[in-house]
Amino acid sequence: MKTLGLLGGMSAESTTLYYQELNRLVRERLGGLHSAQLLLWSVDFAGIADLQARGEWAQAGAVLADAARRLEGAGAQAILICANTMHLVADQVQAAVGVPVIHIADATADAVKAAGCSRPLLLATKFTMEKDFYRGRLAARGIEAVVPDQADRDLLHAIIYDELCQGVISAVSKAQVLAMIAKDGSADCVIFGCTEVGLLLAPGDLAVPVVDTALVHARAGVDFALG
Repeated sequence: MKTLGLLGGMSAESTTLYYQELNRLVRERLGGLHSAQLLLWSVDFAGIADLQARGEWAQAGAVLADAARRLEGAGAQAILICANTMHLVADQVQAAVGVPVIHIADATADAVKAAGCSRPLLLATKFTMEKDFYRGRLAARGIEAVVPDQADRDLLHAIIYDELCQGVISAVSKAQVLAMIAKDGSADCVIFGCTEVGLLLAPGDLAVPVVDTALVHARAGVDFALG
């Protein structure tokens, strides 16, 4: 089994989910008392979020690149950035290490295609919904992601940062996000494109296929580790 290096803390809420899912998948595939070989570098998200808000992406990328080098030095054989938004700096992280960075958008694209879909509704932070680093990578795989309107993007971004990343799960916010989804009649599936969205919604809440990026990213990590 190969050792995975996790860049976590963005947020700590979803990093917990990654840890649980990676270990669950390894146990499921190998049985018994097997668990994943993991190294975790968990950042203080307040500093990263501040850099995001100020648009200082290169500086945020430098923080993650330094952490990735440390994980590689400790024995990590692949890196998982445990967040969608921070894949904006995935190339910067990859350039800093000699091991692969397993990209969350690639795992997402594979899952969308496996569901027989090509036009997902992307629910994520404003950075992920509005910048090209994520939707463009999906488009290169033949997937045309659509996003909520501006007011709903602002609301969803606030729910993610002010509630979900801080461990707050609100029935009111869940209803608001479900209403956003109901507005769009063109999507053939929904991407939980922030690793915290799956803390608020479950696939059973929706009538269309769901791709939870945290779960498919963890699966891609285990595929590498056991491949």
